Amino acid sequence: MRSFDPRGVDIVIHGASDKGDARMNRRELTLGAAVAAMAAPAVAQTAYQPPATTSDSPYFAAFDAQIGRLPAAEQADVRAFYELNDWRPVWNADRLRRLNEASNRAERHGLARNDYFDFVGLAADPDSADLRTTAAALKYARVLAFGAVRPETVEELWEMQKNVVDVPLGLNDALVQNRLVEWFEGLAPTDIGYNNLSAGYVRYRRLIAQGGWPTFPVRAGTLEPGSSDNRVPLIIARLVAEGDLTAEAGARLTAEGLVYGPELQQAVQGFQARHGLATDGRIGPGTQASLGARPEDRARQIALNLERRRWLKRDLNPERIEVNTAAAIMVYWKDGRPVHSNRVVVGAPSTQTPSLEKPFASVVANPPWYVPAGIARREILPRGPAYLASQNMYIQNGTVIQRAGPNAALGYVKFELQDSYAIFLHDTPSKAAFNLSMRQRSHGCVRVQNAVEFARLLLSPDPTLLDQFDAAQASRRTTRIQTGREISVRLLYWTAFVDGQGRVAFREDVYRRDRALAEALGIAVNLPEVVADGRIDSNDVGP
Repeated sequence: MRSFDPRGVDIVIHGASDKGDARMNRRELTLGAAVAAMAAPAVAQTAYQPPATTSDSPYFAAFDAQIGRLPAAEQADVRAFYELNDWRPVWNADRLRRLNEASNRAERHGLARNDYFDFVGLAADPDSADLRTTAAALKYARVLAFGAVRPETVEELWEMQKNVVDVPLGLNDALVQNRLVEWFEGLAPTDIGYNNLSAGYVRYRRLIAQGGWPTFPVRAGTLEPGSSDNRVPLIIARLVAEGDLTAEAGARLTAEGLVYGPELQQAVQGFQARHGLATDGRIGPGTQASLGARPEDRARQIALNLERRRWLKRDLNPERIEVNTAAAIMVYWKDGRPVHSNRVVVGAPSTQTPSLEKPFASVVANPPWYVPAGIARREILPRGPAYLASQNMYIQNGTVIQRAGPNAALGYVKFELQDSYAIFLHDTPSKAAFNLSMRQRSHGCVRVQNAVEFARLLLSPDPTLLDQFDAAQASRRTTRIQTGREISVRLLYWTAFVDGQGRVAFREDVYRRDRALAEALGIAVNLPEVVADGRIDSNDVGP
C-alpha cells in the first residue's frame, strides 16, 4: 500500500478521554496527520474499476491476513464489509473527518471515544490503517446498536427482544450516501427516554468537571426538620448542584445558617421523590445514603442504564405494560403514550423478578392460586393442615391450591403472560406494602396497586369484555377474559431514568445488577447500599 502523506490537514479533537476523564488526550493533537495518512489509499481510487473477486483484488491478501489478527468477535463484520467493497480501501480524508465527528459524540452515549478510536495509533502503520479504521468503526457501531455486553452474561434470566441491524451493510451504505454521522447516531435508541437520559449523562459529566458537589458525611440518627446541623450547608450545595434547589434560594438559605427550615425541607422532599424515598423531609439512613453518593458514581450509573437501553429493540408495541423492577413502578402505554401508572411490589433480592418481554395473554377474574412447589415446600406445608385450612388451601395431585376469595394471595384479578416462567401480574390482599418506598418483597411476580381498576382500564375499549369482567367480579366466579389485542409486557431494571418533571431519577441497586454490569464493562462504581423500610411479613406467602 502507499505510504502516508500528512500534508495539508489540521484537525484538533475536543472530547472525553478514557474512562470519562474530561482532559484532552495529547495524542489527539496530531490527529491531522493520521487523517491524511489513512486517506491516501482510498483517494487513489479515482477511476471506475469492475467488481473484483477476492482473488483479483491487489489488497485481498493483505486484508485477509490482517483480519486474521483481529479479535475473533470482530472478524466476521470486517470481512463482510470488505466483501461489499470488493476488498478495496474505503477511507479518504472526508470520510475520516466524518468518522472523527461521529466519534466525538461518544460521550452522550456514556462511552469514552478513546476506547474505540486511536487515529494517531492507526497512522503508525500505513499498511493496516484502512482495515483497522474499519474494525474500529464497526466495533463502535455494534456497541451503539446492541450494547457492549451480552445481557445474558450479567443477568440470571434475561429474555427480551433485541435490536436487529446489519452493521457492515449499514456502514457501507452510510459511506456511499455520505451519511456517516447520521448513521452512527441512528444506531443508538432515539426515543425520548434514551435521549433525555443521555442529556442527563452529559450534564453530570459537566457537573463533575466543575467540581461536583461536596461530600456529605453519613451519621447515625435522623436529621429532623427544624433542627440545626453543621451539614446543612452541604445539603444546600448538593441540592443546588442537581437542580432540586435554585442557586438563588441556595445562597439565601446558606446565609441563614445551620437551621433545617421549611424551604430546605421542601427541596429535600423533591430530592427524596427523585430517589424513590419516603417524601417526609426527614433525613434518615436512606436519604443520607443517597446524599452521600458521589457525582462520578451517579454518572456511571446513568452510563450503565444507557447500556441496558441499547440492548433492546427500537420499535416498540404502541400498547404495552412496562414494569421497572428497580423503581417498583408500572406504566401502561396506549397509542405510544404513557396513560396510566401504578405502584407495584416486585421480587425480593433473593427471589428477583427477571427481565422479560412477553405477550399479554388474558385477564382472570377471581383467580385461584396454584402454589409453586418451592413455596409450598418451604413456606406452606411445614405449617400443617390447620394452616392450609385457614388459608382456604387444599392439595390436589400433589399441588397446593388456594381457592379464590377476598383473602386469596392473587386477590381479585390476575394478568397472565405467555410463556413467562410462571411470572405474572396480579392483585393482592396485602395492600400496606404499596406505601413503602422499597417494594421489592414478593416471590418474583408483580403485585399491582388498584389492580381491579387497571383490569377495567385494559378491557374498557370493548364494552362486552368489560361487562364480562364486571359480572365475574359481582358473582365472584373465576372467569378468564381475552383482550383480543396485542399488548406486550416488559419487565425492566432501570436504576436511572428521567422522570415526568425532566429530572434524572435514581434508584438504588437492590438486585445488584448495576454492580454485575459495571464489572463486565470494567467500570468502577460505588453505589449506596439499599436501606429497607418496613418489616417483612412472614405470613405473606404470595407469589
